[in-house]
Amino acid sequence: MNPVTKILTTLIVGATIASAQTLVTVNGSAITQNDVDTELMQATQGRFNEVPAEKRAEFRKQVLNQLIAKELVYSDAKKTGILNSKDFKTEYKKLLEIAKRNIAIQVWQKKQLEKVKVSQKELKDYYNKNKAEFNVKESVHARHILVKEEADAKKIIKELSGLKGAKLKAKFIELAKAKSTGPSGAQGGDLGTFVSGQMVPAFNKAVFSMKVGTVTAKPVKTQFGYHVIYLEAKNPAKVRSFKEVAPVIEQRIKLEKFKTAVQAKMKELKKKAKIVVNKKK
Repeated sequence: MNPVTKILTTLIVGATIASAQTLVTVNGSAITQNDVDTELMQATQGRFNEVPAEKRAEFRKQVLNQLIAKELVYSDAKKTGILNSKDFKTEYKKLLEIAKRNIAIQVWQKKQLEKVKVSQKELKDYYNKNKAEFNVKESVHARHILVKEEADAKKIIKELSGLKGAKLKAKFIELAKAKSTGPSGAQGGDLGTFVSGQMVPAFNKAVFSMKVGTVTAKPVKTQFGYHVIYLEAKNPAKVRSFKEVAPVIEQRIKLEKFKTAVQAKMKELKKKAKIVVNKKK
């Protein structure tokens, strides 16, 4: 990704809005949840959500301690006259100049972006020519109870037999919490929504052949053990509507137009500018 695209993405997508809740104060200065979240996003290059859930709390703690340490040092620097020193003023002036340039560039790019317009015709033409991009595969929302022995799975199926509707679902969740050896047991066996191919073949074949609101008539054997499956919902394959995807298409076309416009603008600016290349002796 080139620098122009990176800045563009930042301008269009925007930053995550975080809570301004104060977590701790250091010598009267507040450190907020927003401060911590901002540091975390910078440290992970915007991918903090991809960090394993079990490690996030520790990361947050580390960042908070780092911010406290920085505040302690800054507080001491003020007390000891660092802010009035020649070295500080020189470095501060350099940073102000860098910040001024960067902000000016960002605002310039934002203004250029605002000039880019995308018509309804362009949006609809793109949608009609690229409908394959907006295909949504068939998916299901399922729950399962995983046990080691086939006999145990058969007992569970027998216990569920005769139940329908809300009673069946409630009993299934109850049994999943009590008997399932799988990690989803605590959530009532909930596997969420998934498309064909995400699960192992035997499980996949069984769940996509079921009717909504039913339980497998026989245990489904996989390398993990024996599964009793409850199908909560089935979502047919479809093409997302123009209304749904119009904002995405607009952003895509706008970015392409912007890149072209900026390239043309840069050529124009270069022609007018006086650029001197120092030759090596």
